[in-house]
Amino acid sequence: MSATADFVPSEIASDARTARRERWHTRINRVAGTLDVLGIGWLVPILRLAAGDDARQQGRELWRSLGVPILAIVLFLAAWGWLAPKVQTSLGALPGPVQVWAQAQNLWAEHVAERAKERAFNERQQKRNAAILAKNPEAEVRMRPYTGKPTFIDQIFTSLKTVFTGFIFATIVAVPLGVLCGLSVSFNAAINPLVQIFKPVSPLAWLPLVTMVVSALYVSSDPMFPKSFLISAITVTLCSLWPTLINSAVGVAAIDKDLINVGRVLRLTWPKKIVKLVLPSSLPLIFTGMRLSLGVGWMVLIAAEMLAQNPGLGKFVWDEFQNGSSESLAKIMVAVLTIGIIGFLLDRIMLALQASFTYGMVR
Repeated sequence: MSATADFVPSEIASDARTARRERWHTRINRVAGTLDVLGIGWLVPILRLAAGDDARQQGRELWRSLGVPILAIVLFLAAWGWLAPKVQTSLGALPGPVQVWAQAQNLWAEHVAERAKERAFNERQQKRNAAILAKNPEAEVRMRPYTGKPTFIDQIFTSLKTVFTGFIFATIVAVPLGVLCGLSVSFNAAINPLVQIFKPVSPLAWLPLVTMVVSALYVSSDPMFPKSFLISAITVTLCSLWPTLINSAVGVAAIDKDLINVGRVLRLTWPKKIVKLVLPSSLPLIFTGMRLSLGVGWMVLIAAEMLAQNPGLGKFVWDEFQNGSSESLAKIMVAVLTIGIIGFLLDRIMLALQASFTYGMVR
Protein backbone atom coordinates (compact mmCIF):
# COMPACT_ATOMS: atom_id res chain seq x y z
CA MET A 1 0.00 0.00 0.00
CA SER A 2 2.86 2.35 0.86
CA ALA A 3 4.68 1.56 -2.40
CA THR A 4 1.56 2.37 -4.38
CA ALA A 5 1.09 5.62 -2.48
CA ASP A 6 4.69 6.61 -3.26
CA PHE A 7 4.32 5.68 -6.94
CA VAL A 8 1.22 7.74 -7.69
CA PRO A 9 2.68 11.18 -6.78
CA SER A 10 5.84 10.47 -8.79
CA GLU A 11 3.73 9.42 -11.78
CA ILE A 12 1.64 12.56 -11.44
CA ALA A 13 4.83 14.67 -11.28
CA SER A 14 6.18 12.96 -14.39
CA ASP A 15 2.93 13.61 -16.25
CA ALA A 16 3.02 17.24 -15.17
CA ARG A 17 6.60 17.64 -16.44
CA THR A 18 5.63 16.03 -19.75
CA ALA A 19 2.60 18.31 -20.13
CA ARG A 20 4.72 21.35 -19.28
CA ARG A 21 7.36 20.34 -21.83
CA GLU A 22 4.68 19.84 -24.49
CA ARG A 23 3.27 23.31 -23.76
CA TRP A 24 6.77 24.78 -24.14
CA HIS A 25 7.26 22.93 -27.43
CA THR A 26 3.93 24.26 -28.73
CA ARG A 27 4.90 27.84 -27.85
CA ILE A 28 8.35 27.47 -29.38
CA ASN A 29 6.94 26.01 -32.59
CA ARG A 30 4.48 28.87 -32.73
CA VAL A 31 7.20 31.55 -32.64
CA ALA A 32 9.88 29.63 -34.58
CA GLY A 33 8.73 30.88 -37.98
CA THR A 34 8.49 34.47 -36.77
CA LEU A 35 12.00 34.39 -35.29
CA ASP A 36 13.34 32.90 -38.50
CA VAL A 37 11.71 35.64 -40.59
CA LEU A 38 13.21 38.30 -38.30
CA GLY A 39 16.67 36.81 -38.80
CA ILE A 40 17.04 35.54 -35.24
CA GLY A 41 16.09 31.91 -35.84
CA TRP A 42 19.16 30.87 -33.83
CA LEU A 43 17.10 31.60 -30.71
CA VAL A 44 14.91 28.56 -31.45
CA PRO A 45 17.50 25.87 -30.53
CA ILE A 46 18.39 27.84 -27.39
CA LEU A 47 14.72 27.86 -26.36
CA ARG A 48 14.44 24.14 -27.11
CA LEU A 49 17.53 23.43 -25.04
CA ALA A 50 15.93 25.33 -22.16
CA ALA A 51 12.76 23.24 -22.68
CA GLY A 52 14.76 20.03 -22.24
CA ASP A 53 15.19 18.85 -25.85
CA ASP A 54 18.09 16.65 -26.90
CA ALA A 55 21.24 18.70 -26.23
CA ARG A 56 23.31 17.17 -29.04
CA GLN A 57 20.69 17.75 -31.73
CA GLN A 58 19.95 21.33 -30.62
CA GLY A 59 23.68 22.01 -30.29
CA ARG A 60 24.16 21.03 -33.93
CA GLU A 61 21.26 23.23 -34.95
CA LEU A 62 22.67 26.16 -32.93
CA TRP A 63 26.08 25.70 -34.57
CA ARG A 64 24.48 25.69 -38.02
CA SER A 65 22.27 28.75 -37.45
CA LEU A 66 24.61 30.86 -35.29
CA GLY A 67 28.09 29.34 -35.09
CA VAL A 68 28.69 29.00 -38.83
CA PRO A 69 27.64 32.61 -39.66
CA ILE A 70 29.79 33.97 -36.82
CA LEU A 71 32.74 31.89 -37.99
CA ALA A 72 32.26 33.17 -41.55
CA ILE A 73 32.21 36.77 -40.32
CA VAL A 74 35.34 36.22 -38.24
CA LEU A 75 37.16 34.68 -41.22
CA PHE A 76 36.04 37.57 -43.43
CA LEU A 77 37.31 40.14 -40.90
CA ALA A 78 40.61 38.27 -40.56
CA ALA A 79 41.09 38.15 -44.36
CA TRP A 80 40.13 41.82 -44.62
CA GLY A 81 42.57 42.82 -41.88
CA TRP A 82 45.37 40.80 -43.51
CA LEU A 83 44.80 41.98 -47.09
CA ALA A 84 43.91 45.64 -46.46
CA PRO A 85 47.47 46.92 -45.67
CA LYS A 86 48.71 45.32 -48.88
CA VAL A 87 46.36 47.45 -51.04
CA GLN A 88 47.89 50.90 -51.51
CA THR A 89 45.80 53.77 -52.88
CA SER A 90 46.43 57.47 -53.51
CA LEU A 91 45.17 58.10 -49.96
CA GLY A 92 47.27 55.38 -48.35
CA ALA A 93 46.60 51.78 -47.47
CA LEU A 94 43.08 50.41 -47.55
CA PRO A 95 41.66 50.63 -44.01
CA GLY A 96 41.18 47.42 -42.06
CA PRO A 97 38.42 46.55 -39.58
CA VAL A 98 40.17 48.32 -36.69
CA GLN A 99 40.46 51.62 -38.56
CA VAL A 100 36.89 51.38 -39.82
CA TRP A 101 35.58 50.71 -36.30
CA ALA A 102 37.55 53.69 -35.00
CA GLN A 103 35.98 55.96 -37.63
CA ALA A 104 32.51 54.59 -36.81
CA GLN A 105 33.09 55.61 -33.20
CA ASN A 106 34.32 59.05 -34.34
CA LEU A 107 31.21 59.56 -36.46
CA TRP A 108 28.99 58.67 -33.51
CA ALA A 109 30.98 61.05 -31.26
CA GLU A 110 30.51 63.82 -33.86
CA HIS A 111 26.76 63.17 -33.86
CA VAL A 112 26.58 63.36 -30.06
CA ALA A 113 28.62 66.59 -30.04
CA GLU A 114 26.43 68.15 -32.74
CA ARG A 115 23.25 67.28 -30.85
CA ALA A 116 24.76 68.85 -27.72
CA LYS A 117 25.44 72.06 -29.71
CA GLU A 118 21.82 72.01 -30.95
CA ARG A 119 20.47 71.65 -27.41
CA ALA A 120 22.68 74.49 -26.20
CA PHE A 121 21.56 76.66 -29.13
CA ASN A 122 17.87 76.04 -28.35
CA GLU A 123 18.40 76.63 -24.63
CA ARG A 124 20.03 80.02 -25.36
CA GLN A 125 17.07 80.98 -27.52
CA GLN A 126 14.59 79.93 -24.84
CA LYS A 127 16.42 81.97 -22.19
CA ARG A 128 16.58 84.99 -24.48
CA ASN A 129 12.87 84.71 -25.35
CA ALA A 130 11.98 84.27 -21.68
CA ALA A 131 13.91 87.45 -20.85
CA ILE A 132 12.17 89.36 -23.66
CA LEU A 133 8.71 88.17 -22.54
CA ALA A 134 9.53 89.07 -18.92
CA LYS A 135 10.09 92.66 -20.00
CA ASN A 136 7.24 92.76 -22.52
CA PRO A 137 4.64 89.95 -22.33
CA GLU A 138 3.19 91.00 -25.70
CA ALA A 139 6.47 90.89 -27.58
CA GLU A 140 6.78 88.53 -30.55
CA VAL A 141 9.43 85.88 -30.12
CA ARG A 142 10.46 83.01 -32.36
CA MET A 143 12.71 79.99 -32.33
CA ARG A 144 15.23 79.86 -35.15
CA PRO A 145 16.06 76.37 -36.46
CA TYR A 146 19.52 75.04 -35.80
CA THR A 147 21.60 75.24 -38.96
CA GLY A 148 24.54 73.02 -38.06
CA LYS A 149 25.88 70.51 -40.54
CA PRO A 150 24.07 67.15 -40.78
CA THR A 151 25.91 64.31 -39.07
CA PHE A 152 26.34 60.78 -40.37
CA ILE A 153 23.34 59.64 -38.29
CA ASP A 154 21.24 62.51 -39.66
CA GLN A 155 22.20 61.45 -43.18
CA ILE A 156 21.09 57.88 -42.47
CA PHE A 157 17.62 59.11 -41.49
CA THR A 158 17.48 61.40 -44.53
CA SER A 159 18.21 58.43 -46.80
CA LEU A 160 15.57 56.31 -45.05
CA LYS A 161 12.98 59.07 -45.40
CA THR A 162 13.84 59.48 -49.07
CA VAL A 163 13.74 55.77 -49.93
CA PHE A 164 10.44 55.21 -48.13
CA THR A 165 8.90 58.22 -49.88
CA GLY A 166 9.96 56.86 -53.27
CA PHE A 167 8.90 53.35 -52.32
CA ILE A 168 5.42 54.50 -51.22
CA PHE A 169 4.94 56.44 -54.49
CA ALA A 170 6.09 53.40 -56.46
CA THR A 171 3.69 51.10 -54.61
CA ILE A 172 0.75 53.48 -55.11
CA VAL A 173 1.41 53.51 -58.86
CA ALA A 174 2.53 49.90 -59.38
CA VAL A 175 -0.08 47.89 -57.48
CA PRO A 176 -3.18 49.28 -59.27
CA LEU A 177 -1.45 49.02 -62.65
CA GLY A 178 -0.38 45.47 -61.87
CA VAL A 179 -3.90 44.49 -60.83
CA LEU A 180 -5.30 45.92 -64.06
CA CYS A 181 -2.65 44.10 -66.10
CA GLY A 182 -3.52 40.84 -64.38
CA LEU A 183 -7.26 41.26 -64.89
CA SER A 184 -7.22 42.52 -68.48
CA VAL A 185 -5.26 40.85 -71.26
CA SER A 186 -5.74 43.91 -73.47
CA PHE A 187 -4.46 46.34 -70.83
CA ASN A 188 -1.48 44.05 -70.17
CA ALA A 189 -0.69 43.99 -73.91
CA ALA A 190 -0.75 47.79 -73.94
CA ILE A 191 1.42 48.27 -70.84
CA ASN A 192 3.92 45.46 -71.33
CA PRO A 193 6.02 47.15 -74.07
CA LEU A 194 6.42 50.25 -71.92
CA VAL A 195 7.45 48.13 -68.93
CA GLN A 196 10.04 46.28 -70.98
CA ILE A 197 11.47 49.55 -72.34
CA PHE A 198 11.66 51.55 -69.11
CA LYS A 199 12.48 48.75 -66.66
CA PRO A 200 16.21 48.50 -67.57
CA VAL A 201 16.81 52.29 -67.55
CA SER A 202 19.56 53.29 -65.09
CA PRO A 203 18.93 55.91 -62.39
CA LEU A 204 21.83 57.89 -63.90
CA ALA A 205 19.72 58.29 -67.06
CA TRP A 206 16.55 59.27 -65.19
CA LEU A 207 18.25 61.77 -62.91
CA PRO A 208 18.95 64.59 -65.42
CA LEU A 209 15.37 64.38 -66.74
CA VAL A 210 13.88 64.37 -63.26
CA THR A 211 16.12 67.28 -62.24
CA MET A 212 14.99 69.42 -65.16
CA VAL A 213 11.29 68.59 -64.69
CA VAL A 214 11.34 69.25 -60.93
CA SER A 215 13.31 72.46 -61.39
CA ALA A 216 10.77 73.67 -63.97
CA LEU A 217 7.59 72.68 -62.10
CA TYR A 218 8.52 72.89 -58.43
CA VAL A 219 8.94 76.64 -58.12
CA SER A 220 8.19 78.11 -54.70
CA SER A 221 9.69 80.75 -52.44
CA ASP A 222 8.90 78.55 -49.43
CA PRO A 223 9.01 74.91 -50.64
CA MET A 224 7.63 72.17 -48.43
CA PHE A 225 10.44 69.79 -49.46
CA PRO A 226 13.94 70.56 -50.75
CA LYS A 227 14.35 70.01 -54.49
CA SER A 228 17.20 67.56 -53.93
CA PHE A 229 14.92 65.41 -51.76
CA LEU A 230 12.16 65.35 -54.40
CA ILE A 231 14.61 64.59 -57.21
CA SER A 232 16.05 61.63 -55.29
CA ALA A 233 12.62 60.32 -54.24
CA ILE A 234 11.16 60.53 -57.75
CA THR A 235 14.23 58.80 -59.21
CA VAL A 236 13.79 56.02 -56.66
CA THR A 237 10.13 55.75 -57.67
CA LEU A 238 10.90 55.48 -61.39
CA CYS A 239 13.50 52.75 -60.85
CA SER A 240 11.76 50.69 -58.18
CA LEU A 241 8.13 50.42 -59.30
CA TRP A 242 8.74 47.71 -61.92
CA PRO A 243 9.22 44.65 -59.65
CA THR A 244 5.98 45.46 -57.81
CA LEU A 245 4.09 46.05 -61.07
CA ILE A 246 5.29 42.81 -62.67
CA ASN A 247 4.73 40.64 -59.58
CA SER A 248 1.29 42.16 -58.98
CA ALA A 249 0.29 41.37 -62.56
CA VAL A 250 1.59 37.80 -62.29
CA GLY A 251 -0.13 37.28 -58.93
CA VAL A 252 -3.48 38.52 -60.17
CA ALA A 253 -3.25 36.55 -63.43
CA ALA A 254 -2.52 33.36 -61.48
CA ILE A 255 -5.69 33.57 -59.37
CA ASP A 256 -7.86 30.47 -59.54
CA LYS A 257 -10.55 31.10 -62.16
CA ASP A 258 -13.11 29.48 -59.89
CA LEU A 259 -12.77 32.47 -57.55
CA ILE A 260 -13.54 34.86 -60.37
CA ASN A 261 -16.55 32.72 -61.33
CA VAL A 262 -17.76 32.82 -57.72
CA GLY A 263 -17.59 36.60 -57.89
CA ARG A 264 -19.72 36.56 -61.02
CA VAL A 265 -22.25 34.22 -59.45
CA LEU A 266 -22.50 36.44 -56.38
CA ARG A 267 -22.76 39.50 -58.65
CA LEU A 268 -19.99 41.28 -56.80
CA THR A 269 -19.16 44.79 -57.93
CA TRP A 270 -15.65 45.43 -59.28
CA PRO A 271 -14.44 47.14 -56.07
CA LYS A 272 -15.76 44.27 -53.92
CA LYS A 273 -14.32 41.66 -56.28
CA ILE A 274 -10.88 43.26 -56.06
CA VAL A 275 -10.98 43.72 -52.28
CA LYS A 276 -12.58 40.37 -51.41
CA LEU A 277 -11.08 38.06 -54.05
CA VAL A 278 -8.25 39.51 -56.11
CA LEU A 279 -6.04 41.21 -53.51
CA PRO A 280 -6.17 38.48 -50.84
CA SER A 281 -5.28 35.81 -53.41
CA SER A 282 -2.42 37.78 -54.99
CA LEU A 283 -0.92 39.31 -51.80
CA PRO A 284 2.05 36.91 -51.57
CA LEU A 285 3.35 37.89 -55.00
CA ILE A 286 2.49 41.55 -54.47
CA PHE A 287 4.57 41.58 -51.29
CA THR A 288 7.39 39.78 -53.08
CA GLY A 289 7.38 42.57 -55.64
CA MET A 290 7.33 45.22 -52.93
CA ARG A 291 10.24 43.53 -51.20
CA LEU A 292 12.24 43.56 -54.44
CA SER A 293 11.23 47.16 -55.14
CA LEU A 294 12.45 48.34 -51.75
CA GLY A 295 15.79 46.62 -52.31
CA VAL A 296 16.13 48.20 -55.77
CA GLY A 297 15.11 51.59 -54.37
CA TRP A 298 17.75 51.42 -51.64
CA MET A 299 20.47 50.65 -54.20
CA VAL A 300 19.26 53.38 -56.58
CA LEU A 301 19.05 55.94 -53.77
CA ILE A 302 22.78 56.09 -53.14
CA ALA A 303 23.57 57.00 -56.76
CA ALA A 304 20.66 59.47 -56.86
CA GLU A 305 21.82 61.22 -53.70
CA MET A 306 25.37 61.49 -55.01
CA LEU A 307 24.29 63.40 -58.11
CA ALA A 308 21.29 65.27 -56.68
CA GLN A 309 23.31 66.27 -53.59
CA ASN A 310 20.49 65.19 -51.31
CA PRO A 311 22.03 65.19 -47.80
CA GLY A 312 21.93 61.43 -47.28
CA LEU A 313 24.36 58.54 -47.33
CA GLY A 314 25.07 58.95 -51.05
CA LYS A 315 26.16 62.57 -50.52
CA PHE A 316 28.23 61.48 -47.52
CA VAL A 317 30.14 58.98 -49.67
CA TRP A 318 30.64 61.53 -52.44
CA ASP A 319 31.81 64.25 -50.03
CA GLU A 320 34.34 61.91 -48.42
CA PHE A 321 35.58 60.85 -51.86
CA GLN A 322 36.03 64.50 -52.80
CA ASN A 323 37.58 65.32 -49.43
CA GLY A 324 40.50 62.98 -50.00
CA SER A 325 41.79 63.01 -46.40
CA SER A 326 43.61 60.13 -44.76
CA GLU A 327 40.39 59.22 -42.91
CA SER A 328 38.12 59.33 -45.97
CA LEU A 329 38.60 55.71 -47.00
CA ALA A 330 37.67 54.43 -43.55
CA LYS A 331 34.59 56.67 -43.43
CA ILE A 332 33.50 55.45 -46.87
CA MET A 333 33.88 51.87 -45.64
CA VAL A 334 31.69 52.75 -42.62
CA ALA A 335 29.07 54.06 -45.05
CA VAL A 336 29.32 50.95 -47.23
CA LEU A 337 28.79 48.63 -44.26
CA THR A 338 25.96 50.82 -42.97
CA ILE A 339 24.23 50.70 -46.37
CA GLY A 340 24.53 46.91 -46.41
CA ILE A 341 23.23 46.45 -42.86
CA ILE A 342 20.28 48.80 -43.43
CA GLY A 343 19.48 47.01 -46.69
CA PHE A 344 19.40 43.70 -44.83
CA LEU A 345 17.13 45.15 -42.12
CA LEU A 346 14.75 46.65 -44.70
CA ASP A 347 14.49 43.27 -46.42
CA ARG A 348 13.73 41.58 -43.09
CA ILE A 349 11.06 44.17 -42.30
CA MET A 350 9.35 43.54 -45.62
CA LEU A 351 9.64 39.79 -45.10
CA ALA A 352 8.02 40.10 -41.66
CA LEU A 353 5.20 42.22 -43.10
CA GLN A 354 4.68 39.70 -45.89
CA ALA A 355 4.46 36.88 -43.36
CA SER A 356 1.99 38.86 -41.25
CA PHE A 357 -0.35 39.86 -44.07
CA THR A 358 -0.24 36.62 -46.05
CA TYR A 359 -0.52 34.30 -43.02
CA GLY A 360 2.52 32.32 -44.09
CA MET A 361 6.14 32.32 -43.05
CA VAL A 362 8.30 32.98 -46.10
CA ARG A 363 12.02 32.24 -45.84
